[in-house]
Amino acid sequence: MLVGLAGLTLLAGCEPGPPRVKKPVDTVGKFPAADRPVAHIVSSRWSTEEARDRLNEASEVMDKSGIKPGMTVADIGAGEGYYTIRLAQRVGKDGRVLAEDIVAGVRDALAERVARERLDNVSVRLGEADNPKLPDNSFDRILMVHMYHEIAEPYEFLWRMRASLRPGGEVVVVDAKRRTQDHGTPPSLLKCEFAAVGYTLVEMHDMPSAGGYLAVFRAAGSRPEPEAIKPCVTVSSPPPATSAAAG
Repeated sequence: MLVGLAGLTLLAGCEPGPPRVKKPVDTVGKFPAADRPVAHIVSSRWSTEEARDRLNEASEVMDKSGIKPGMTVADIGAGEGYYTIRLAQRVGKDGRVLAEDIVAGVRDALAERVARERLDNVSVRLGEADNPKLPDNSFDRILMVHMYHEIAEPYEFLWRMRASLRPGGEVVVVDAKRRTQDHGTPPSLLKCEFAAVGYTLVEMHDMPSAGGYLAVFRAAGSRPEPEAIKPCVTVSSPPPATSAAAG
């Protein structure tokens, strides 16, 4: 009960007034299916926080993402809160962080951590697999770190997420250069799926400290109608050739 009250208090502090999230009922069933496997959620953490800090991961990602004091940032797939905690420190008392996860138990544990560490500029929210449920016109940056390959309905997810960006806002994706079923996203596939929903690639960097690469996107032009989205077609890699064992 205390955790729940703390979470509600934090949410109220970050987002006053009635919720502004809109989920049009007439879009149900109109989004194309993704032509790729989806990785299962296996853990709420990618690595230990100590190991990630030794590599200066969060600082490097935030620097390349242009995250500054006073910004409002969403941490999608926040897990145990590695980025949430560090984002809260970076944006400062005049900034805001919304941490979202789709697993209720993970969300509750993170809300407890946020309350315990007295992070007054952080709110915690439960999202849905096909909808991050973010308030419209609210975010300077949206971070998606090592979770994009777990999104089963990327076109609907990205379509609903677009409205939450402020003018000039950017989406930052960190992932590994692996197949989606191997817990990564090939950069070409990532660019294609974002482009299908009206995002343009701003920049891309290798990110060894985070185990892969960092890509930055902005919304461009009008958001397409769901039925007008053209899905990306992936080409399956042939199985590796087998060789005779050495005698």
